[in-house]
Order: sequence, then structure tokens, then C-alpha cells
Amino acid sequence: MDPRFAPLFEPLKIGPVTAPNRFAVMPYANGHSYLMPNGAMGVRAMRAEGGWGIVGMQLSEIDPTSDLAGLPYERLWDNEDVAVHAQSVARIHAHGALASIELAHTGLRSRGISTGYPVMGPSSASTLRPEMPFMGKAMDLADIRAFRASHRAAVRRAVQAGYDIAYVYAAHDASLLWHFLSPAYNQRSDGYGGSFENRLRLLREVLEDAKEEAGSNMAIALRFAVHEAGGPRKILFDGEGRAVVEALSDVPDLWDVNISGWSRDSGTSRYDTEGFQEEFTAFVKQVTQRPVVGVGRFTSPDTMVSQLKRGVLDMIGSARASIADPFLPNKIREGRLDDIRECIGCNVCVGVEMDGVVVRCTQNPTMSEEWRRGWHPEHVPAANTPASVLIIGGGPAGLEAALTLGRAGHAVTVAEAGEEWGGRVARESRISNLAAYGRVRDYRLYQLGQLGNADLYLQSPMDAKSVADMQADHVLVATGSHWLNTGRGRTNFDAIPGFADVAFTPDDLLNPGGLRDITGPVVIYDDDHYYMANALAADLAQRGLEVHWVSPAAALGGWTANTLEYPRILAEMNRLGVHMHPNSTAQAWSSAGLQLARTDSGEALPEIPAATLVCVGLRAPNLVLSAALTQAGINHRLIGDAEAPGPIQGAVYSGHRHAREVLGTEPEDRIFKRERPVVFDPR
Repeated sequence: MDPRFAPLFEPLKIGPVTAPNRFAVMPYANGHSYLMPNGAMGVRAMRAEGGWGIVGMQLSEIDPTSDLAGLPYERLWDNEDVAVHAQSVARIHAHGALASIELAHTGLRSRGISTGYPVMGPSSASTLRPEMPFMGKAMDLADIRAFRASHRAAVRRAVQAGYDIAYVYAAHDASLLWHFLSPAYNQRSDGYGGSFENRLRLLREVLEDAKEEAGSNMAIALRFAVHEAGGPRKILFDGEGRAVVEALSDVPDLWDVNISGWSRDSGTSRYDTEGFQEEFTAFVKQVTQRPVVGVGRFTSPDTMVSQLKRGVLDMIGSARASIADPFLPNKIREGRLDDIRECIGCNVCVGVEMDGVVVRCTQNPTMSEEWRRGWHPEHVPAANTPASVLIIGGGPAGLEAALTLGRAGHAVTVAEAGEEWGGRVARESRISNLAAYGRVRDYRLYQLGQLGNADLYLQSPMDAKSVADMQADHVLVATGSHWLNTGRGRTNFDAIPGFADVAFTPDDLLNPGGLRDITGPVVIYDDDHYYMANALAADLAQRGLEVHWVSPAAALGGWTANTLEYPRILAEMNRLGVHMHPNSTAQAWSSAGLQLARTDSGEALPEIPAATLVCVGLRAPNLVLSAALTQAGINHRLIGDAEAPGPIQGAVYSGHRHAREVLGTEPEDRIFKRERPVVFDPR
């Protein structure tokens, strides 16, 4: 081990337990929920195998009044849940890691519609989920006593399940304890409201209950947001946030500190640098003698060690970095820093709560496939018979397929027609603040360079004859896709008059030198609804151009709400002076500018005069070579955006899946293992 990183592997005593090192997988929604326990166990066991000292169970409801039905979370309602949790703990312990669980009642964030119990909070208020038309019940003293009893019982069940650490949860604007603490939600006038000490009372009582119930069997951690960077902004790190830590400094065995709300705690690389929470959380170790863990999308071992040596944290907490590379701790221990698969901070993983699917990762295509498909992030089954594989295209799909097949022992050749590797990743990483996306290319190029059976060639366009001359056993076509300039998009399936004659696309702008050739005013017509249009708008505005961001949707860049970027994107547009035009459907482009109508009513809107039109709509696969190969009778596979355009994550996953299909390790009927419900005998 490099002695520089030795502090990361020192044991840490946490109350009655000892963590084997300073790496903790934080509680995060992995998309499996209590209905998919086998997949969830596979996720956690893989992180324990990868060397994480603590592996956390995600938010777990303590009883039916904290109903989060429809969202991918866990439950520890009663003793029947204990057996499943015990199996998860055993899988984690098998690799020498500690197991933690985040016990929670989500208060005004609960739903109630599934169980039929009312949403509850400190005061009568609307739920904090605008999609649910329910009001919260102001808890009376009997409700508070019942909540304390439920929480205490959940701690008891956590002990029975074998957990080493149980969390008391007061963070992310998603905890009943937070709602009682915050003056924004707590408008009571009894002993649980009003003064700071009164608002703190329930959190103190629950912590003391948990400590008493756990005894010497389990440590108690407090997950607490010391600062509101979003939301009501009533609790600040230099105000009541600090006061909470001072008042409870030695009550929990471990302080897990972050900022609130979730969109700021899990900020993307577009807006937050590594370790960005330090300015808000650094004071905690000055106040308490207990160990402190925190987060900040840590990917660099040097940054991690710096946090420990400078007394900012005692443990490095991570969710996203552990998703991107489950074996990050082991790689640091073994001196394999160049093998770390760094998180790019795109927050594709975060979208599970909104989409209700298992966690996906742009960098790690094996995420969530550990149990159901048996995919390992570091090992690929060896090919039974080594073969030759030609991969045409060096973008994210082609590079991932090449790496997977090369690791399996096949002789791989990658032919890229262009002058640079990475395809769309290379282009998109040129956009201001998206440079981290280049890690997708850089990791795979380095890994391929370590293989002796992979040959990579730039400026090597292929046609049917040259492919036939290669006589490869397998041909994978990763020629990508291209943006259309006709105005066709996700809400409009027909060409818009005038677009095809003049409209630029992201491809035009992102080719070397493309952004420099644009003159303003610029209209960006966004019928894609993700990051491309707004990222280009920000980039062009920073270059001093007048920019109009126009979309037929009522919410601009709507899918960015899933990646938690939406509020910050709007703030960025306002700061840069970008003109925003939601609910505006393009009718035509003329020499005078863009003609618009309201999407909802069809009423004409004022024309936007502009010199440049940028169309961000649909993408079409690049299929010219595929058609020629088909005509020549050459079998081949389309992968990545050439198969179906999508996010970078989809391209990487496609390359990986097709590579495993080439290896013959995937079921021919495409049906993988599934979680199945238990049907009880009605007798």
C-alpha cells in the first residue's frame, strides 16, 4: 500500500463497534425496495467485497404511518421483516464489513394513500409532495408517544437483524425529526415547538431512546443536515445547524453530516466540485469528540486523505462513487489508482426515485445486475474459444464492448473513422462544466491500453469490403447517431417548415471549432428535454451571445428534475441572462426568426428574432454502414446509439450487454432471474 493512503485504512471505533477502514457506503435508494430483496443484497454484497468498511441499508420505514409506497425504499415494520434484513447483514459481514441501516419516518414527505393512515407532521400542513393532494395531521402527544415507541421498536428489530449501526435520520428535508426541528414546519406552541430547545426535544428523545435500546449491541449514528442550501433555508451551518451539533455533541456514536435538500446534497459535477460540502460541515469535528462521516462525491484518494489529515472528516462517505466503482477501496489499497472507475457526477443513478427503476450508472454498466444477471464489475467470464472481434466506432458503446470482450480473452480490433476517441463523449465534454463526462472515454482507453489483445486505430473508416477483408468472427457496429435538424422531437413527429434549411444541431456546434462559429441572437429549440439544450444555452451565453431557450413543454428541460439539476439550471439561466420560453411550440423558421404558438391553446406568440437556430430534438442512428453490411451478407450487431439513441449510460450499457451476449453468457430467451412475490395459502 502507498503510505500516503494508509490513513484511509486505519480502523475506527464507533461506539461499541469498530469499522475496518475509513470508507462508508452511505444509505441510498438502489431502486430495489423491500419487494426486490435479492437484487438489493447483491448490490450491497458487491460493495462489501470491494473493500468498503461500512455498507449502508437505504432508508427503511419504521412503521405504516411512514408510507412511501411506490418509491424504492425498505421497510422494517415488524418481526417478519427481520429475517430478510438478517440475510442482507450476513452477506455484508461475509466480506468483513459493518452493516448499517437508516431508520426513518418521513413525516410530511410520507404519502399515506397506500396504508390509509394520515400523513403526520409537527403542525397541520400540506404534504411536501405536490403530486399528492393530502394535508398533514398535526401530531398530538399520543401520536408523538406512538412514534417514539415505533422508532424504539425498529431499533430493537435492527439489533435482532444483526446490524452494527442504526441511523437516526434527520436530513434532506425528508424526516419527521427534521420537520419538528425546522421552524419552517414546526409552528407548535407546546413543549415540542417554539424555542430551539423545544423543537430539538423530539430529536434528543429519539436519540436517547435509540441509544438505550441498542445498548452495547449496536452503534447509533445521527444523519443530520447541518445546513439548508435549498428549501426554506431556516437551518444554517453557522446558526441552528451548529447549535444542534453543540447540543447533542456526544449523544450519537457517529455524526453523519451533510447539507439539505437532496438536490444540493447530491449536486452534479456540472455545478459542484469534489468535496464541495466541506465549507458547511468542517466545523462539526471542532464541536464533537465523536467520529464524523461526510460526503462530497469523493473520487480522488488524495482528496480523501486530505479530509482526514486536516480534521474535516474521520470517514469518507459515498453513494455515487461506490456505484461507479464498488472496488474503489481495494484499488486504493492495492495501488491501482489508474484502475478506479471515477463517478462523472451525471446523476443518472439518482433518477430511480422518480422513475421507479433499479439504479443505473453511466460508468458502471454492471450496477443492479449483480444478482439477476450475475455481472461482476471487475471480472468477465473467460471466452470458451478465443475469437476475433471487429468493433467499428470508438465511442462509449464501442469502447465498453471492446474492454469487456478483451478482458474475456477475445482478440479485439477497434476502428474509429474520426481523429479522436470517445464519440459523443468527446464532443459533449467540450461543453462548459461537462468536462467530467470525458472520464467515460479516459477510463476505457487506459484499460484497453493495458491489454495485449486489443488494437485501436483512429482515422480508419470502414466499408463493407474492408469489413469482409478483416474476416472477423464477430462484428459490432457502434457508429452512433446524429441529431436531426428538421424540428422533429419528442412531442413533434413532423418536420417544422424552414428548419432543415438553416438549423444547426449539437453535432455542428460540438465539432472542433463549432461553438466559435455561432453568431447571436441564438434560438435553441428544445424538444429533447434533458441537458443538451440548456448546457449549450449556458455555454453560448457565457461567450457573450444573446440566447433564447424555447421548449414546447410546460417545464423546461423536464428530465433534469430526475437528476436533481432542474432548479439550478433555471437559476443558471437567470444568472446568465438566457431568455426562457416554455409552453412554446415552433410553427416555422423564417428570415425574421422563430414563429411560435402556445402549446396548450395554439394561440400565436410573438416571434423571436434571431440570427441562429439550433435544433435539439430527435437523434437518428447512423445506419449507412449497417445497411451495406446487410446487403453484403455480413452478420453484425448494432450497439449503443446505433441500435437505439439514448443517454450515455444507455450506450455504455448496450456495449456491455452485447459483449456478454457475444460471449454466450446471457440467456438466449433474454429472460434473466426475477424477484417473485410470495403467494400465501388463504387457508
